[in-house]
Amino acid sequence: MSSNNPFKWLYPGIKVKRWLIVSFCGIIIVGVGAIFVATPYPFVKPFGVLWILLGVIVIVMGVGNMIVSLLTLFLPKGERDLINILYQRRYLERGPKIVVIGGGHGLSHLIFGLKDYTANITAIVTVADSGGSSGRLREEFNIVAPGDIRNCLVALADASALMGELFQFRFSKDSELKGHNFGNLFLTAMVQITGGDFERAVKETSKVLAIRGKVVPSTVHNVHLVAEYMDGTRTEGEAKIPDRQSKIKRLSLTPEDVHPTQDALDAIDEADVIILGPGSLYTSIIPNLLIKGMSEAIAKANAFKIYICNVMTQRGETDGYSASEHLKVIIEHSNKHVVDACLINNAIPPEDALGRYKAEKSYPVKADIEKIEGMGYEVVATDLLGVTDYVRHDSTKLNASLIRLISSHRVIKR
Repeated sequence: MSSNNPFKWLYPGIKVKRWLIVSFCGIIIVGVGAIFVATPYPFVKPFGVLWILLGVIVIVMGVGNMIVSLLTLFLPKGERDLINILYQRRYLERGPKIVVIGGGHGLSHLIFGLKDYTANITAIVTVADSGGSSGRLREEFNIVAPGDIRNCLVALADASALMGELFQFRFSKDSELKGHNFGNLFLTAMVQITGGDFERAVKETSKVLAIRGKVVPSTVHNVHLVAEYMDGTRTEGEAKIPDRQSKIKRLSLTPEDVHPTQDALDAIDEADVIILGPGSLYTSIIPNLLIKGMSEAIAKANAFKIYICNVMTQRGETDGYSASEHLKVIIEHSNKHVVDACLINNAIPPEDALGRYKAEKSYPVKADIEKIEGMGYEVVATDLLGVTDYVRHDSTKLNASLIRLISSHRVIKR
């Protein structure tokens, strides 16, 4: 039988006939009511009005249930509460436009929490990673690093949890693909399919994962980080930078003349809020700011700009740095107008947790609030600490504090 057969709507099991019949009955009731209203007998007219109201209710019930019956066919199992889903989606669409800039696990953990606050998230992600699976794929296929992009795509995904696990799956050491991540391989394959267009590859992968928001690379140029140290030596390659036992003086990119993606610039221009961090200062945040025109775009944007400082120092990058020194490095590598406010942790981790970090020479970042305020920036210092196997930001505390800060600023701005 032809697939265009209009009578297929009347086949058993589609759960549409019953509501069509209900709607048709409603139309009949309205018609009867209209006849009563049109009669010349005054005592009959009120009954006609009641019949018309009853008919309208029946029609609305029939049409509404028919729409729900059709729409639930396209929803995953376990997500059939259509009213809540529609409310949530509409509510999230009204949320502020937030741009988060950085890389590493800090960025993906942050946006994972923020996606329940707004659907208007754009993650601008560094592509300078040169270690692990990303580094190997960069060398072999001459593409930008996919690893941090993959983490952010999974963090914003509305696809099933199993799909997220698939993209994060890492092949075992016994495999020829040892150390590679399925998501990295998927993105690499998508780049080949799209003719080398990395931006398009990310967009197509976003559709596969049904992400809530956008993930865009900060640039599509195959850049490498170069660190100049206080002792005059230099190191090229993001993965090698923390290995030196010398303080970093300055970072740069090679090649230097690279430009941000247009999607990144558009997101920054339209943003209500721009967030830097959390994440590795020198290898996750600053690489984005070094791209030609990026810092200027952030500084010019009419957005509230927040820097989230790390909880712990990182060996080889920020040894002994206080919160104000983190901020100072960002300003030196970009523009004093890329930040309006700093969100920092002022809770002290327990001694037993800190003991695990002493061997790595990693210590809590000092919350020197007065120095930051003396630099002309707003400071919000609160308990953001989470202690499990690691000392890091507690996702719930961080997102709650961030949302309060954003909301208070939006109220003042209005």
